Amino acid sequence: MRVIVVGAGVVGTMHAWHAVERGHEVVHIERESEARGASLRNFGQIWVSGRAGGEELDTALRARELWEGIGERIPGLGFRPNGSLTPLRTGLELAVAEAALAREDAAARGYKLLGADEARALNPALRGAFSAALWCERDAAVEPRTAQLALKEVLLASGRYTYLGGREVREVLGGNAVRDDHGDVHRGDVVVLCTGAWLGGLVRELVPDLPVRRVRLQMMQTAPLGEPLTTSVADADSFRYYPAYASEALDALNAGQAQDPTAAAHKMQLLMVQRKDGGLTIGDTHEYEHPFAFDVLEEPYEHLVRVVESFLGRPLPRIQRRWAGVYAQCTDTSRVVHRQQVRDGVWLVTGPGGRGMTCSPAIAEKTANELGW
Repeated sequence: MRVIVVGAGVVGTMHAWHAVERGHEVVHIERESEARGASLRNFGQIWVSGRAGGEELDTALRARELWEGIGERIPGLGFRPNGSLTPLRTGLELAVAEAALAREDAAARGYKLLGADEARALNPALRGAFSAALWCERDAAVEPRTAQLALKEVLLASGRYTYLGGREVREVLGGNAVRDDHGDVHRGDVVVLCTGAWLGGLVRELVPDLPVRRVRLQMMQTAPLGEPLTTSVADADSFRYYPAYASEALDALNAGQAQDPTAAAHKMQLLMVQRKDGGLTIGDTHEYEHPFAFDVLEEPYEHLVRVVESFLGRPLPRIQRRWAGVYAQCTDTSRVVHRQQVRDGVWLVTGPGGRGMTCSPAIAEKTANELGW
């Protein structure tokens, strides 16, 4: 079988990976020379802990298993099963963690409530004040700036993979084919469009009422910390954001413990992970209303610095990079992804939202299974 994959972000790359793994030939087309969108501008976290139960958790757990297996084969992926800690400071925050521990799927997520000393033994860099922490063993991380490149290197070595960068697909033709902006036609047995947050142009022509929206976020990265941050770190605002923590205890937290005004205004949570070079990737905000701003705002960064320093108990290293990114999210946020046949032999797969990095291997595997690759 010859598979045409459009879009070289992590979702598209994982579709190419599964096709090649199953013995098929892949032509992979990307409008940039290399992917430059949300697949690079994220934490690189394989985030199981906060996922909704049912299909979303099943997808995340399967993806976690696939990431680990791929990481064993491709060291350049930077896979590490580092888990995550959410430090807790108030009784209301602790109650949300205790409610999460009472979930039927708590063991599958690797939840455990730790005292402050236990948490610091696990992650000695957390020298700030907190009374307990929620440990999530199943969380993991990869290196987002290099993961696709490492995957591509192995795909190229297979002899069944062709990468065409700097080509924008402009038209879907009959007979499972697309035409790019060089005028070249690429024919296959199936075409999979993994266009990420690129929802205009060709995508709008194919699906005028696509139930997917774009979301913008701000993030930053520091100079090396100078010591290991052995786990990913979240703050209790993540309880307000992730569906796994929905409970009466969360309702009580929202009613009784106001979010910091800056965090509330920008729909913020803290997520933090250490890169292989020792720097910290820190975020994030959520902006849903179009048109998005073209600039980044300083107040959210100042808020994140305060929160991180309060957990580390020390000044944050110099911030080296700040950026904004945009990802595509299903408007029905309970859906893991939007997968739709848009023409004979042509499928559109988009809208995983903030789950893209986490769930992409399992999303692509399901596409491959449904299409009979």
